[in-house]
Amino acid sequence: MKAVILAGGLGTRLRPFTEVIPKPLLPVGEHSLMEVQILSLARHGFEEIFVATNYKSEYVEAYLGDGSKYNVKLTFSKEEKRLGTCGPLTLLKDRLTEPFIMMNGDILTKNNFLEMYSFGMKQDSMLTIGTKMITHPFRFGNVRVGDDNLVKGVEEKPELVFEILAGIYFFKPGIFSVIPEDTYFGMDDLIHKMLAESLPITRYAITEYWLDIGQVEDYTKAKEEYAKLF
Repeated sequence: MKAVILAGGLGTRLRPFTEVIPKPLLPVGEHSLMEVQILSLARHGFEEIFVATNYKSEYVEAYLGDGSKYNVKLTFSKEEKRLGTCGPLTLLKDRLTEPFIMMNGDILTKNNFLEMYSFGMKQDSMLTIGTKMITHPFRFGNVRVGDDNLVKGVEEKPELVFEILAGIYFFKPGIFSVIPEDTYFGMDDLIHKMLAESLPITRYAITEYWLDIGQVEDYTKAKEEYAKLF
């Protein structure tokens, strides 16, 4: 099985850490974040992993090597211009001739990648999106008022629940008929295009631990929770 890790982001929201170290190589416990991802994919049976790079690509490649120390084969691709989240896949089109998992390089998760892969294989769609339910506290009390302007109740600081894109996806090779080459093309572009063309998209609900490391406070949380959960 094959997987792609997107590792080309600038990590601007994680500065000053990413001014020296590219975001995927930030240490989390005894490993870098990307090593945690690679080792997890390897445990679930993925043998070949492609790393799509841009920012500080030479650091990423030098640090990870050929993948032998993780018992996988690592192959690196570098975009010459920014291509978004889906555009970099077209640089690997000739290598991705079978279904594969793609994930963002800034996610810490205990997701069962084999289970997600198996789920995607059974679906009649070229794209399966991993989603995660998150709860976000609301700062204010929610007032319920009737048509007569009489207050019916107050819910003090309710929690808002959202189902979000988790940055982990399953693709079948036919997806390359939808993604334009040499063009900036994001996941949102792909989803909107497929919906407009009535192409089916399936959803895989991730129930395991998941954290997007997009900001400094997320990175602090990741280091704390890695020690407890991993």
